[in-house]
Amino acid sequence: MSRLVYSTDQGRLCPDCSLAQCQCSHNSNTIGDGNVRVRLETKGRKGKGVTTVAGIPLAETQLKHLLKELKQKTSSGGSIKGNVLELQGDHRDALIVLLSKYGWSSLKKAGG
Repeated sequence: MSRLVYSTDQGRLCPDCSLAQCQCSHNSNTIGDGNVRVRLETKGRKGKGVTTVAGIPLAETQLKHLLKELKQKTSSGGSIKGNVLELQGDHRDALIVLLSKYGWSSLKKAGG
């Protein structure tokens, strides 16, 4: 049996209900591919460094709790923009140590 998995009209489809906007009860709205990438970005920030963490496989409410904990551990400010955590300053090494405790096997330092 063949079924449509991806369409440029709708995007990725749910494997259970075959809808682009999943209506299943099991869906917890997790965003992320499981490859957690920690990088330092300075573009568009007038030279100020911001550490971004992308690809975390958690729901939005869990991301907020994780961000709060990371901000406390690194003593910096931060926010969530489009399911990407942003922390002010260069905290790549500290974040890799902190995030490794969650057991994500594909934790990578990305960028230069």
